Amino acid sequence: MRGLRRAALGAVVTLLATAAQAQAPGRAAIASPHAEATAAARLILEQGGNAFDAAIAVSAALAVVEPYGSGLGGGGFFLLREAGETPRYRFLDARERAPGAATADMYLKDGKLSPSLSINGPLAAAIPGLPQALADLANAHGKLPLKDSLAPAIRLANEGFAVDRVYRDRAQMRLAALREDAQSARLFLRDNQVPALGTLIRQPELAATLQQLAAHGRDGFYRGQMAQRLVAGVRQAGGIWSLDDLASYRSVWREPLRFTLADQRELISSPPPSAGGVALAQSLAMLQRLPWQSAEPVQRSHYVLEVLRRAYRDRGLLGDPDYVSNPINKLLARSYLTGLTDGIDVYQATPSSALPPAPAWREGDHTTHFAVIDAEGNALAATLSVNLPFGAAFTVAGTGVVLNNEMDDFAADPGGSNSYGLAGSQANAVAAGKRPLSSMSPSFIESPTQFASFGTPGGSRIPSMVLLSMMGFLQGQPVQDWPATARYHHQYLPDVVEHEPGAFSAAEQAQLEARGYRLKDLGRSYGNQQVLYWNKQAGSVEAASDPRGVGQALVLP
Repeated sequence: MRGLRRAALGAVVTLLATAAQAQAPGRAAIASPHAEATAAARLILEQGGNAFDAAIAVSAALAVVEPYGSGLGGGGFFLLREAGETPRYRFLDARERAPGAATADMYLKDGKLSPSLSINGPLAAAIPGLPQALADLANAHGKLPLKDSLAPAIRLANEGFAVDRVYRDRAQMRLAALREDAQSARLFLRDNQVPALGTLIRQPELAATLQQLAAHGRDGFYRGQMAQRLVAGVRQAGGIWSLDDLASYRSVWREPLRFTLADQRELISSPPPSAGGVALAQSLAMLQRLPWQSAEPVQRSHYVLEVLRRAYRDRGLLGDPDYVSNPINKLLARSYLTGLTDGIDVYQATPSSALPPAPAWREGDHTTHFAVIDAEGNALAATLSVNLPFGAAFTVAGTGVVLNNEMDDFAADPGGSNSYGLAGSQANAVAAGKRPLSSMSPSFIESPTQFASFGTPGGSRIPSMVLLSMMGFLQGQPVQDWPATARYHHQYLPDVVEHEPGAFSAAEQAQLEARGYRLKDLGRSYGNQQVLYWNKQAGSVEAASDPRGVGQALVLP
């Protein structure tokens, strides 16, 4: 992991603004997981667009070059900062919704869960939210017409992009499923094999779909000929979408989760149906009561693991706020968080079995994330997803749209276990029109002197990754270190510490095991963080892209 930190030096760009301005950075910055997406955002900013126009361009470009991570067949969360003397924060929930014909037992066969039904093929697909979100962003906050912001992605889909190592890795993970669908195999494989590095992937059907969205706004996707084609393709292959499901889909503007931290800092993060914002607020609040900054490495890891254990225990209580009542006030009450912190043994791990029981869950971990800030101080952080790599591995013929498999994020069997063998949650049970719970956590931390943006793909590990990056920020570490930091994770159940290779030395592992932890080396790195930092006092703007990926961070001159 030390090599990652050195590699990160090439992924960060720092430029000073001409003057220190408390209200505007004076420069724009972008951090995205793909150079083509960063280039699309830069083009839109140079054409006079703001951060929100640039976000549309990035989202659409990622739909082209990262079909394994996001796309028009998926959804996501958008956290917005509107510049002003007093910034305004908004949260756009474009999470997918269960079809109207969905039922709580739709993935059971003979009373038992059949995991493949919620993973592969159109029955696994919820109604997409990304096309609606792009139209909403343009209508509510954009300076440019939607067609201008979508133009770079349309050109990219027509002209093609080159296969890189990340594409090959994700395609290999889902090779069998991609082979099962003729359209997906035609578009994303070559001779039924993972394409070689540098292979050009062209998607003219997706370009035409983007053109419809550009010309007609949300109705170009959710109504008319495009909607008919989507529904016909889904139903012919065994799915349950209807024209009404598409026509009635709406993204939702929600109030962001806001939580006061020390030193005039405030966490602005994702509310339900994200469980991530609550977990981050709880974790940061508990850490504030612990001497983590002065602790030696093993002791610091102990504190982090114990606050994560407690925060993750509570997430099973959350669900779609349009369907369930979320006890956020209770979970973020200072007295409650004090009690959680006081229950932490300074030297020994707390067995998860010793805590009050709660349902646990897991979700697909191959989403995507980006962040952008413009010269005026408007900013947006977004985490987008189709769930597993290439979603349901099903592409609707004639559209180029790869469908998500977000239905697997529901507790498919709330009375027993889901496809990961974890206890189900009634709050996250399948229901018609409902949004599944998610860990996606685009987040800001802001104070009178600083602004920072955080986020990453990674499924259930998202909050732990973001927390570790935020700790780097709170310690004053260089921006390039935030996404490069070695990662470890605890999510209450299973009661195990997952970690990247090299996250702990052999001596540190022995010390943690002596404290009662069970460690599991995942044998691979995970996550792909994109971060921004605006030092209002110094008048500097910085951006950094995770060295694990192939992204690009850029500060515009």
